[in-house]
Amino acid sequence: MKAIRRFSVRTVLPSRIEGLGVLASNLRWSWHPPTRDLFESISPRKWAQAGEDPVKLLSRLSADELASLAADDDFVGRVVAANEDLHHYLTDERWYQSWSREQEAAGKAAPAAVAYFSPEFGITSVLPQYSGGLGILAGDHLKSASDLGVPIVGVGLFYKTGYFKQSLNRDGWQVETYPVLDPDGLPLSLLREEDGTPAVVTVSLPAGRELHAHVWKAQVGRVPLLLLDSDVAGNDEQTRKVTESLYGGGGDTRLEQELLLGIGGVRALRLWSRLSGAPTPEVYHTNEGHAGFLGVERITELVRDHGLTFDDALEAVRAATVFTTHTPVPAGIDRFDAAKINLFFGGANAIPGVPVERLLALGAEDYDGGQPGIFNMAVMGLRLAQRANGVSQLHGVVSREMFDGLWPGFDDVEVPISSITNGVHAPTWVDRAVYDVARTYLGTADIAGEDAWGRIDEVPAEAVWSTKREMREKLVADVRRRVRSSWQKRGASDAELGWVEDILDPDVLTIGFARRVPTYKRLTLMLRDPERLKRLLLHPERPVQLVIAGKSHPADETGKRLIQEMVRFADDPEVRHRIVFLPNYDIAMAQHLYPGCDVWLNNPLRPFEACGTSGMKAALNGGLNLSILDGWWDEWFDGRNGWAIPTADGVEDADRRDDIEASALYDLIENDVAAKFYDRDAAGLPQGWIDMMTHTLKTLGPKVLASRMVQDYTEQLYSPAAGAGRSVGGSDFAGAKDLAAYKSRIRAAWPKVRVEHVEPSGLSDSPQIGDVLDLRAYVALDGLTPDDVEVQLVHGHVNDVDELWGMEVAPLALVESYEDGRHQFAGSQPLRRTGSFGYSVRVVPKHTGLAGPAELGLARNA
Repeated sequence: MKAIRRFSVRTVLPSRIEGLGVLASNLRWSWHPPTRDLFESISPRKWAQAGEDPVKLLSRLSADELASLAADDDFVGRVVAANEDLHHYLTDERWYQSWSREQEAAGKAAPAAVAYFSPEFGITSVLPQYSGGLGILAGDHLKSASDLGVPIVGVGLFYKTGYFKQSLNRDGWQVETYPVLDPDGLPLSLLREEDGTPAVVTVSLPAGRELHAHVWKAQVGRVPLLLLDSDVAGNDEQTRKVTESLYGGGGDTRLEQELLLGIGGVRALRLWSRLSGAPTPEVYHTNEGHAGFLGVERITELVRDHGLTFDDALEAVRAATVFTTHTPVPAGIDRFDAAKINLFFGGANAIPGVPVERLLALGAEDYDGGQPGIFNMAVMGLRLAQRANGVSQLHGVVSREMFDGLWPGFDDVEVPISSITNGVHAPTWVDRAVYDVARTYLGTADIAGEDAWGRIDEVPAEAVWSTKREMREKLVADVRRRVRSSWQKRGASDAELGWVEDILDPDVLTIGFARRVPTYKRLTLMLRDPERLKRLLLHPERPVQLVIAGKSHPADETGKRLIQEMVRFADDPEVRHRIVFLPNYDIAMAQHLYPGCDVWLNNPLRPFEACGTSGMKAALNGGLNLSILDGWWDEWFDGRNGWAIPTADGVEDADRRDDIEASALYDLIENDVAAKFYDRDAAGLPQGWIDMMTHTLKTLGPKVLASRMVQDYTEQLYSPAAGAGRSVGGSDFAGAKDLAAYKSRIRAAWPKVRVEHVEPSGLSDSPQIGDVLDLRAYVALDGLTPDDVEVQLVHGHVNDVDELWGMEVAPLALVESYEDGRHQFAGSQPLRRTGSFGYSVRVVPKHTGLAGPAELGLARNA
């Protein structure tokens, strides 16, 4: 019989151990081993049965068990000590507090609070609100911000069924299930008004409908994470399901989710500040385009509450907004029919202060190669943010090329999208065994905090190797447990599963491959030549074993077929002890998988991997990367920290390209990877391999940390955005009004701006290093003043069609002005490099409120 209603009954803890509730409600436990040890000590069996979830564990303890714990003075003392440690973590000064004082003393901005919006957050497997890399990155961002003391508040949605749980049927086909999550049984608290009633955020929908949402708070260390939930009494059945599943639902659900995330998210922030006294964020960071409507809501606030015009409010919003793009392909961007946007934002549903035609213009693909009638969420995100970035150096290049239509007057290299390479949260992903070794041989487990990377060579080779074997052995045990469970769900009986105990070998070279399964990640590239792969797996002296995992989006039939192809190969009795596919890839699985693998494989189609942080997590556990030069690996591969799979760039036949790159992969594994792994000295140690492991930790360790990433965001984007926001804000928003008026004046005059004449001098017919190019440029500004623009000498090498590359820019100075808005500018440029040299002159807008000369996409070239 099915229940007609469900609810959770909260545990009432005895007063002496009330601190357990505090510890369970702060997700710091998910990356803090001593707190986890405390909960596990209550009952190791029940801890495992509860999925290592403190809230669930406490709910399963009887009153007698709780009373027994409260009577145990030693246990009570441990609870008190753990709470004191948490209190110090939450209140002591950390990196941001000292950095912010230095900033303010230097006259620079340190934001009082930063709002971080994302459609998904991967904090812990206990709170399954993530589907893949975007969410895991967002979770690591919050956790590292907490460790650093950066005053971030996260904003997302609460999905009642999360993403989905993956299993396999007998034929190896992916099966999705959607278990319902009860927020009362999770480490969440409901925001309530002072009278105790649930606080509500409301967003208007077409046809007079309203979307009401409650707000749940997860405490991620020092960082509050606000999650909006549409499963609220008062919503109609359709509206209650808006936040039912991550990236799920049909019809208008995706757009409604993004309305709730962006518009509702800003309203949730205001609610949070009112109820908690938290400062209003000075910077708004949108993680991908899904939350782009947050800018629309902030414009509305400024028009309504401060009497600004749309244009004035737009400048105030842009100045304090940061946009991060994660996709390297247009297909990964949410795009809606303009008529749909008009339905949600026009007519009776119009947002005060935001005419629907102005909103449509923000997301319009009104550039060469764009599609008329389409509203692009990433385009809107870029137009609403003064600062934008990709998530690796190569992805920055790809993003500048993909979005160059928004800045038509500039070459791709000048498009104002920077790069901050992703990082990973070491306390979440590094195995305890690694910290134990560091504590034993380096005297500290805080390798990053004490900058002990350069001392890793002090760890004896035998300790490095034995620790890696220990982690590999734990992975083997976890794999056997998961494969048995998977086959039981596929219909196998225990009598058929004796072979499972022979799966994998803790002394065999172990390669891991786990990620989402879109086509470009090429899950099945390793199957291009099945017989050759079998020979690698079954090699008599140098065998290889593969652990593979990944989910396909429920609507992606192609991805499901790839999984089925992989599963059918792994089911073959000839090789099933050497290759496994593990269903339901999640954080809990990953925390065994990364440490246990010797090699992390990544073979996407270059350059479609934006960053790919899984290989970073493997590296921090002593794993070596075997990857296509894409994402972060293109940036940090040095020839000694792993292997680069050669690519067949330029080969247009997809099958031929896959064949070429698969063959190169087989060759690398057989002739380089396996050969080095099994090359042992008299003591049985692979010294060459261990050298690569320690080199990886020394060189990649400091780079791949999310703490480095969050510091980069804080210094390079948050601080400048906070400064810009303050400069255009103030009591009357004079800066925003001035900047809006300037942009209006520039755009009106720009069609008549021109470089009339350029006069070079000073160079002979055979110029050489040290010679000086003198230049005079005569420019017509048609009503603009010389202070409104910058006239630039742009110089560099030239190719065979006279296009500049490796460009440098030098401003020319005003010499004199003439009638009719004509002006002379001049400057000199020493020749500092040999080879081809070319130059041009251009005019660009200049204003203190602009983040850079390319911001308006306006340039007038000679």
